[in-house]
Amino acid sequence: MSTYSRIGIVVTLFSFLSCQFIACTPSSPSDPLPILGDRDIMERNNDGVKVIDTIYHTIPDFTLVDQDSNIVSKNTLRGKIYLADFFFTRCPTICPVTSRNLLQVAKHFVDEPRVVIISHTVDPKYDRPYVLKRYAAELGAPSNWLFLHGAKPQVYKLAGAGGYFSFAQEDPNAPGGFDHSGAFTLVDTAFRVRAVYDGTKTDSIPKIIADIQLLLNKG
Repeated sequence: MSTYSRIGIVVTLFSFLSCQFIACTPSSPSDPLPILGDRDIMERNNDGVKVIDTIYHTIPDFTLVDQDSNIVSKNTLRGKIYLADFFFTRCPTICPVTSRNLLQVAKHFVDEPRVVIISHTVDPKYDRPYVLKRYAAELGAPSNWLFLHGAKPQVYKLAGAGGYFSFAQEDPNAPGGFDHSGAFTLVDTAFRVRAVYDGTKTDSIPKIIADIQLLLNKG
């Protein structure tokens, strides 16, 4: 029988800016991607034998609705590698750029069932599922791209340091009334964050595709 006790917390040096640096550094095909975020070091007693485990930061539970009004949760994404971002359909600044860049990634992996793209609207009052569905159709988004709707407190919390290492909030002084990051966050099948990219840069796309392929091949 196993019993756990916490013996420490390791705080990684991966702030958002360092995540950006890592995401822009070419990965060796033989090297795994880092696991980003804080981690707990736990001591486990397994039938009298001391075992040390590392508990990594993972994406918290969520329940959202996609553009087809289907419920999407971590169970929906179990066993998937996915790329996440935050946007809104009336965004006048970075969203048209980030959506075009995500479209390239989504199309590249359209025939790979283990890869999903998820975009969270930060403007749920306007971006109802039918609005998201229309936006997806106009963009030409393939079926592996989910556009997610949920209450602002849940979505904004998911965006932050406890979730995707991104940022989102309502701000009447920001263009369109919302302030959010243009980051893309890469999540593995264990819901661990493996990279954060600048989604506004087209030259990030080859790196993103290569990193997703690396996870598909090696985990």
